[in-house]
Amino acid sequence: VMLSCSLRMCHVFMLVLHLSKSEDFNWAKNDHGSFYYGTFPAGFSWGVGSSAYQTEGAWDRDGKGMSIWDVFSHRQGKVQHNETGDSSCDGYYKVKDDIALMKELKLSHYRFSISWPRILPTGIKSNHVNEKGIKYYDDLINVLLENKMTPIVTLYHWDLPQTLQEKFGGWQNISMIGYFSDFAGLCFERFGNRVKHWITFSHPWSVAVEGYETGKHAPGMQMKGSGAYRAAHHIIKAHARVWHMYDSQWRSKQKGIVGISLTADWGEPVDILDQKDVEAAERYVQFSLGWFASPIFNGDYPQVMKDFITKKSAQQGLTTSRLPTFSSQEKSYIKGTSDFLGIGHFTTRYVTQKNIPAINSPSFYSDRDLAELVDPQWPDPGSEWLYAVPWGFRRLLNFVKTQYGNPMIYVTENGVSEKAMCTELCDKWRIQYYKEYINELLKAIKDGVNVRSYTAWSLLDKFEWEDGYSERFGLYYVDFRNKNKPRYPKASVQYYKKIISSNGFPNQREVDSWMRKAMETCSSSNQLLAAEEQRTTAANILRLIHDPLASHMEMVTEIVVPTVCTLCILLSAVFLMFLLRRHN
Repeated sequence: VMLSCSLRMCHVFMLVLHLSKSEDFNWAKNDHGSFYYGTFPAGFSWGVGSSAYQTEGAWDRDGKGMSIWDVFSHRQGKVQHNETGDSSCDGYYKVKDDIALMKELKLSHYRFSISWPRILPTGIKSNHVNEKGIKYYDDLINVLLENKMTPIVTLYHWDLPQTLQEKFGGWQNISMIGYFSDFAGLCFERFGNRVKHWITFSHPWSVAVEGYETGKHAPGMQMKGSGAYRAAHHIIKAHARVWHMYDSQWRSKQKGIVGISLTADWGEPVDILDQKDVEAAERYVQFSLGWFASPIFNGDYPQVMKDFITKKSAQQGLTTSRLPTFSSQEKSYIKGTSDFLGIGHFTTRYVTQKNIPAINSPSFYSDRDLAELVDPQWPDPGSEWLYAVPWGFRRLLNFVKTQYGNPMIYVTENGVSEKAMCTELCDKWRIQYYKEYINELLKAIKDGVNVRSYTAWSLLDKFEWEDGYSERFGLYYVDFRNKNKPRYPKASVQYYKKIISSNGFPNQREVDSWMRKAMETCSSSNQLLAAEEQRTTAANILRLIHDPLASHMEMVTEIVVPTVCTLCILLSAVFLMFLLRRHN
């Protein structure tokens, strides 16, 4: 009887555990609330982030192979102003300088990525290992540790070796799983004695949709309605393979953890009382975050994705869904393969139901049956997609808690850009963004969300993919026109430093003083930058004087070409008037 009673109690306990794990997200509870003064838990980790292609430069130095972004950015018209990451911030040569900036901020960690083609030029381990590339990351990791900062290392931040794209079609091909696993194994072998925090993929949604659906990102393929789903399917399997490899071969020796970083903008129903809008908002989140998180934490794609893509595929006359399926063995293999969940969050959209006809040309976007809207009152520093909506961050984090059993969360990216090409270092809007978003993060932790770290995006202004250098996310301004790529602190550096040293927001009086002090320091930095730019301009003029060919070319492009064009237009107008008069 006692055994029977014990078994019954055990069953009830397991049932309660299951129900608590799968609690429903409360869409109606949107408490914006006032600013919350308080501090983060002891040991909370503060950091900044970057990625290899965006910051390193040295694209063809020391044995590095070509990546898909090296090739893509060199194609005319793919990147704004045809800019490339060839030199970018010259981070490859400025490791100690940049770590000195991080030390000044008193950071706990630095998140960066390893360039796959820098250490495996063709992407294939059996071909050649580039020891100079290995040494670069060895040195970076060692200097971080010497300065008491934890390296958080991303294995894949979008720079696939070009050889793998040309030979196999990149992430469209299942063979990528094996090649990526070999690359990850080499990183664990060479760096794992010092690196204890690994991220397999950074924002695979962008890799899949913008790389293989819209073609806005490298490799620039437009395989609408199928390419993104196939790429994502292989990425999820590759992630699981690498997690299992680490778990079986390296974890006991190296004592590290492996996770994934997913992009996750929040979707809020336009009408919270309209069930159709609520369902559309959930679809918005499930077609981005859930697409990757659901297989990894729950064992399969979100049911709503399976239902909608199957329905649309049938309407298009297809006998099978365009969304690939996992076998029962694959579901078991993939489920539970993340020791933490990385969240990259920037903005929010209002979402409403919209019935999009199943036209002959299928697409990821039409599969969702929804429309995205923005509130014109939301602050927008100039980027067409990034609106400041702090309360959406807390909503998202609570959604993750309810959907995936409150996993350990690392905020791997959060920040704001501006499109202005000016040299203004007093970035008050960025301070406001960080203040409000980090405060919503603090509220989420108070709600019981298990967040352990925060990574501001990003340390430096850098190459911003298809936007080139026209969009700036950095805490530090980089003068790209100066060949030395000097860094200048923006006001947000001082503000973020205060948040870190206080581990949150201690009281209103102190927090209010942070803004004043930050704005005072940036005005002197502005003067330094203006003086430096004058020197750079003067140096360029002298260069043109002493270099006749350069001077000649500058004159041709800046004076001769516009003058000739103007004369052509005037002559055409005169000729047209002459013809009209003769006709009359």
